[in-house]
Amino acid sequence: MKYLTTAEFAENWGITQRRVAIYCKEGRIEGAELKGRTWLIPEDTEKPDDPRRVHKNGQ
Repeated sequence: MKYLTTAEFAENWGITQRRVAIYCKEGRIEGAELKGRTWLIPEDTEKPDDPRRVHKNGQ
């Protein structure tokens, strides 16, 4: 299996590298592994939903 770094995913997903690392730390990215100070993420990983966004129905 091929792994990518947080920097590579940040560029692909259009978010910051820090946000990707937070997703990894929170366990929201399945299969992410911390090697030293670098998160390695399986290349076929889908972007998780952003929990900071609140969707209001009818408001």
